[in-house]
Amino acid sequence: MQYMVLLSRSEWEDKAPEDERNRIFGEIQQWWGRLAAEGKIVAGHQLQHPDTATTVVLRGGQSTIVDGPFMEAKEVVGGYGILDVADLDEAIAIVRTFPSPSGFAEIRPVVVR
Repeated sequence: MQYMVLLSRSEWEDKAPEDERNRIFGEIQQWWGRLAAEGKIVAGHQLQHPDTATTVVLRGGQSTIVDGPFMEAKEVVGGYGILDVADLDEAIAIVRTFPSPSGFAEIRPVVVR
């Protein structure tokens, strides 16, 4: 079964000292690489800074373009991964090992048609 994991972008990415950020990102790369080699992560990417976002607001057939992140929240999506695992329990177990000092991860099943 496949699950999408939405990973938050947290304040430490901007506020932590450079050596700490480099250490954490190194741990994340190792984590990602190990799971990809095991076939557990089959796709995904880190996203650029939220200030680079373009949002298209759709309402009743009309659209408006908004530069920058549309969500008014401290935590925004910083990346995503597609897990190919047996079940939700395995997805949760994997996500619990994500080496980030703070943030959130949302897990959703992928619709297969």
